[in-house]
Amino acid sequence: MAGEQLNVLKALDGAKTQWYHFTAIVIAGMGFFTNAYDLFCVSLITRLLGRIYYTEPGSSEPGNLPANVSAAVNGVALCGTLVGQLFFGDKLGRKRVYGFTLILMVICSIASGLSFGHGAKGVIGTLCFFRFWLGFGVGGDYPLSATIMSEYANKKSRGTFIAAVFAMQGFGILFGTIVTIVVSAVFRNVFPAPPFYVNAAESIGPEADYAWRIIVMFGTIPAVLTYYWRMKMPETAWYTALIAHDTRQATTDMSKVLNKDITEEEEQVRLQVASDDTWGLFSREFIRRHGLHLLATTSTWFLLDVAFYSQNLLQEAIFTNVGWIPPARAMSALQELSNIARAQALIALCGTVPGYWFTVAFIDIIGRFWIQLMGFAMMTIFMLAVAVPYDYLVKPGHHTWFVVLYGLTFFFANSGPNSTTFIVPAEVFPIRLRSTCHGISAAAGKAGSIVGAFGFLYASQDQKKAEKGYSAGIGMRNTLFLLSGTNFLGLLFSLLLPEYKGRSLEEISKENVNDEDTIAPAV
Repeated sequence: MAGEQLNVLKALDGAKTQWYHFTAIVIAGMGFFTNAYDLFCVSLITRLLGRIYYTEPGSSEPGNLPANVSAAVNGVALCGTLVGQLFFGDKLGRKRVYGFTLILMVICSIASGLSFGHGAKGVIGTLCFFRFWLGFGVGGDYPLSATIMSEYANKKSRGTFIAAVFAMQGFGILFGTIVTIVVSAVFRNVFPAPPFYVNAAESIGPEADYAWRIIVMFGTIPAVLTYYWRMKMPETAWYTALIAHDTRQATTDMSKVLNKDITEEEEQVRLQVASDDTWGLFSREFIRRHGLHLLATTSTWFLLDVAFYSQNLLQEAIFTNVGWIPPARAMSALQELSNIARAQALIALCGTVPGYWFTVAFIDIIGRFWIQLMGFAMMTIFMLAVAVPYDYLVKPGHHTWFVVLYGLTFFFANSGPNSTTFIVPAEVFPIRLRSTCHGISAAAGKAGSIVGAFGFLYASQDQKKAEKGYSAGIGMRNTLFLLSGTNFLGLLFSLLLPEYKGRSLEEISKENVNDEDTIAPAV
């Protein structure tokens, strides 16, 4: 058996909720705020990019991004995120990589807005290049934010704190829509433009090219403001004591953070180091202890993101079908941009943000397992409730029910698996593999988001009349049925997850324990 838990780790586990917890939430959360802004703002501007760079002279309809270009613009940052999540692990520690990823995100976000030239090939090519590396930085930030918050938190409220960090994603999405609405309103006021059918050229105007660039770059501001505080955060005590084997430094750091004296007995430190486990990610011991856990976290995150990112990318088409957004030719470029942002803001306010904060409030009461199970179950039900009467719901006079049901799928996605798939990998794996396993789980999720971004964009095309550049698909209604099935699979794989609310990280991961016990699935 291992030695007793170090005093510094006991102090962290038993600490009362205090100011440093909220500081950590804000510092880690602002990274997630920026991540969400950067990843989701592109769905707001794709129509505008199509108008600016792909409208054909003399055409009766505004231009759209070609199918392959749309897939690249929407999906390239997700590909970069996947690579980043696999690239950054536990070897370099938390703090060092945490600063690097933030700098990379800021630089690439600004560079994306400064994409070269005025022609389609130059602008779209450089935009995709920088968005890939932006995603790479986001990929490194994802597991680090979760791991750092889990290792700074006390065991009683750890789930709440990690969920609060992730909930900043909702505010990032909402902030993106607000920035878009404000920017488009300012430009429309200063440069009024007629609808496309009145004057195609004037409906776009050269100022529209500046609008999307400002929107893309604006998300760097909160990230820059938190860089200094990221660099002032000490390395987590779990990493310093158990991986770097510098218990003295961990004790000094946490004494300052907790504002209390913490001392360690030499014998206790010696026993902790002597009992340190050495098995790695590809060992039989890891598979025995955590194989099911890794299967559960990767599969559920993959299936969740297939559905979640498909829903986000299908919003535009759905908004048009229910009449929230007028026909493109009846609007100017910036009016269409504003209408898309308003519709997405309403979904964020009614479903996305409340869902995240439901998890913050109840995760340490209900538990991770049951919240995730409930989320997948309700997503399945409400997606079916939209799919079965879809043709009826999109007719005039029935839009209210459509919006309510569609909004509820977002609420339960965010109050369930979209939050818990982020939280569980930050707690269930051992300290030296925690960020690595979280990255692998998140990368599986991003693989799912790529399937959603690329596959379902094509699948949702009308069976008889697809959009220009797309081949016929299975239609929106059948796509919603398929997403409902994806949600149900997520529910089944969630049954492999354990429940461990209120336990310390060492108890959960069986850190430095030589017995045969592992945490079994909750059911």
